[in-house]
Amino acid sequence: MSEIQKQDLTSMNIAEEQLRKLKELFPEAFTEGLSVDWDKLRLTLGQSIDVGKERYGMNWPGKADCFKTIQQPSIATLFPARDESVDFDTTENLFIEGDNLEVLKLLQKSYLGKIKFMYFDPPYNTGKDFIYPDNYSESLDTYLEYTGQVDADGKKFGTNTDTDGRFHSKWLNMMYPRLFLAKNLLSADGVIFISISDAEVDNLKKMCSEIFGEENFIAQLAWANKEGGGGSDSKYFRIKHEYILCYGKSKESAFINGVDISNEDRYSMQDEYFEKRGPYYLQKLNQASIQYSKSLDYPILSPDGDELLPAQGDKRACWRWGREKVDWGLSTGFIEFKKDRDGIWQVYSKQYLYVDNEDNPIERKNRPLGIIEEFSSTQGSKQIEQLIGPKVFSYPKPVDLISYLISLIPFSDNDYILDIFSGSGTTAHSVLESNLKDKINRRFICVQLPEQVDEKSEAFKVGFKTISEISRTRIKKAAELVKSELENEKAKSSNQLNFADNNIDINLDLGFKVFKLSKSNFKIWDSTLEKEPEVIQAKLFEHIQHISPEAEQEAILYELLLKSGFELTTPIEK
Repeated sequence: MSEIQKQDLTSMNIAEEQLRKLKELFPEAFTEGLSVDWDKLRLTLGQSIDVGKERYGMNWPGKADCFKTIQQPSIATLFPARDESVDFDTTENLFIEGDNLEVLKLLQKSYLGKIKFMYFDPPYNTGKDFIYPDNYSESLDTYLEYTGQVDADGKKFGTNTDTDGRFHSKWLNMMYPRLFLAKNLLSADGVIFISISDAEVDNLKKMCSEIFGEENFIAQLAWANKEGGGGSDSKYFRIKHEYILCYGKSKESAFINGVDISNEDRYSMQDEYFEKRGPYYLQKLNQASIQYSKSLDYPILSPDGDELLPAQGDKRACWRWGREKVDWGLSTGFIEFKKDRDGIWQVYSKQYLYVDNEDNPIERKNRPLGIIEEFSSTQGSKQIEQLIGPKVFSYPKPVDLISYLISLIPFSDNDYILDIFSGSGTTAHSVLESNLKDKINRRFICVQLPEQVDEKSEAFKVGFKTISEISRTRIKKAAELVKSELENEKAKSSNQLNFADNNIDINLDLGFKVFKLSKSNFKIWDSTLEKEPEVIQAKLFEHIQHISPEAEQEAILYELLLKSGFELTTPIEK
């Protein structure tokens, strides 16, 4: 059934029509929509103007305010919601309900440099609504009004449509502070993946290159998200893909699929063993005295016949290899001598790309393809339908897609995974399933705005009031499934002698603590107060009791922990 065409009942907008004609002739002179950059138009027409000092970079209206927003500290807190949590006292997973900008600010002290993996699925800015504060400098007040925690004349959370004259700018102003603060939380070897469509992929990539550094760009992956559709997405082509941008906190420390993506350039030297061993780089054979061993402190003969010791001068050091290994290395080409700038012989081992230091082949995984074709949006819809019902959430990402991205990164127990656009909870679901598969306890932190669902939607009909309710319910259901699968694995392996070796006997963390963004439990001094003695005196008397009368003891404790730099999962004993 074709969509009904709406009739515009107004007369022709002459000014708008003239601007459209001008844009056809000079598209380079327009910024967003039908907004004219008059200086660019003059330059295009050959007029000489003073453009100031030209620089390469990305700019848009409101960017300066983004930095003010970033620098403005949050005076909010995170309120513990035990009744909505699972295993509150023991779990180390977190689900936080609130505006992700405020939440990111609150996590800065406790989780600085601790997040190993981030996956973000932000609003795509495709001309439909996205719900985030209009006034970015007042996001806490906006959030409190939106969620009914304070009185207000109306909700300040706004929408963004493609007819808006600042269509791209509003989206960039929403994203920039969040990515900037998220970067602070990434560990030195951390990696971030961000899903996006054609609408903002160019802007997002430029923005990420500015925040993370162009040198830390890893890949722009293409995800074939549609199984057979795509016909309505473009006038000229069937678009069946989206993108996933990947950046590292530091590309020098990042690992993908078990392969050090930064170090292959180091293997730049070749010798007669190249066909079997591949290229190599040199690494000094002597090491600092902190690892000193007397058996490794012995002389090696240089090409001139001189005895070389691991330490030079009065310092104590030793070789990394023993005598027998060095003799073997000299006979097999694994040892190389080179003179330094002072003409002193130095001893190096050759680190080959394809063999280890025992001349055994290194099993290297193939680099993953930059095109992902195995998972579709249809799968994502079916997965959430099986858990909590049909059509309760539109276009959820498939669990297997996030699980695949997780599989590309080497994890250890207790590594953190962060998702600040939790949506239906796909990332948390993927973490639980990945932990079951690998028997690794990764921890998730998911943040979701309590965006209200449409009263005409299927989600509302089955009892959901907000997106965050859908997300929490989905995580609980996913945890129940994983628990059942783990018990089945244990039952099948209970009669096997190698039960412990199978790594089945493991206690996976299937719970999550729920926290909700709220105003502080402490009275905050109003710096905009009138500077009249009577007003200040009255306010001082109000602050004699500086704790909010409705504040709960546990809420006060968690606010103090969070703002003192402790993690929200810090064990607490009474």
